Amino acid sequence: MTIPLPKAHPQSQSGVKASLEAIYNWNYASEIDSLRTLYANALDRQWNALRDLDWELEIDREAFSRTFSLAGVPIQETVFWRDLGEDLRWEVSRRSAAFMLSNFLHGEQGALIVAAQLVNAVPHMDGKFYAATQTLDEARDVEVFAAYIRKLDEVYPIAPGLKQLLDNVLQADDWKKKAVGMQVVAEGLALYSFRDMRNQTEEPLLKKLLTYVSRDEARHTGYGVKYLSAIVPTLTLAERDEFEDFAFESARLLIDSRAGNSIRESVFKLWASLGIDMGAALASILKDRERIAKGMERTGGRMGPVRGFVIPTLRSIGLYSERVRGRFDEMFRANLGEDLEAWVNQGYERV
Repeated sequence: MTIPLPKAHPQSQSGVKASLEAIYNWNYASEIDSLRTLYANALDRQWNALRDLDWELEIDREAFSRTFSLAGVPIQETVFWRDLGEDLRWEVSRRSAAFMLSNFLHGEQGALIVAAQLVNAVPHMDGKFYAATQTLDEARDVEVFAAYIRKLDEVYPIAPGLKQLLDNVLQADDWKKKAVGMQVVAEGLALYSFRDMRNQTEEPLLKKLLTYVSRDEARHTGYGVKYLSAIVPTLTLAERDEFEDFAFESARLLIDSRAGNSIRESVFKLWASLGIDMGAALASILKDRERIAKGMERTGGRMGPVRGFVIPTLRSIGLYSERVRGRFDEMFRANLGEDLEAWVNQGYERV
């Protein structure tokens, strides 16, 4: 159902200054063959959200609640979850998922704007061609996340850490920083999260949606890897340090809970608003720590996307020196990523 155009401009908007140099390239022959191939693959694998997803399907409440997990932590396997009762499990799972999917949605809008910037800013025609296809991909991904959230609940505000990351990438005056922050870190974390949610859920529409979106994200991350792999060897040591620091800061904004702005803290506050006694809930969850630990092993846990994907990717493109490795290690230690009991207790203290 279409919505009539407003008589005035939309009011629910904000902005940041995003100055960059628009680059012409008068050589139309392929210069980076791997990017031209990726562009051809993107053209071949386009999909249509209205045609390829059945939006008439009702959300399967039972499947959705039974296979809900929280950022890699298998809450659905705990006694606490089973004891909530069917109706409360549905409320908790749908609202928590709506919050997480809302941040996926906001992130996709940021990626849409950055991809359009890259069309202007990258110097190689192959890079411009691919960024154009990504811009279309991101518009479609925004479309499907918004449509699914409308069926589930409502769109929640963007998490502060994600908003700061998007602002930093949009305001960066060097296209290589945009590629590091968005294509490698943000898109890599998104790909890992989409794949994890797709593998966990048994809700049919969500599973199919995330399958399509994950294929898009894999290409977007591949673009950053292929492009930066060709560019990083040409950088000076000072430039490499600068881009390493930008990558670290991008990751830190999304997973570092020390500022109290992580998605986990926000979800726990949402649970409390539904009448859940968070002290009792976290104590109950703690009793199932062995089951949770095994589940976190399977998915990589809270730090899985960074340890399992972002860091290996940075290493492969030459942006993971011993200097920046020490910064990542310190962040992991500070966030207690290996201590489940401390993780639970920390969540209780912050609620």
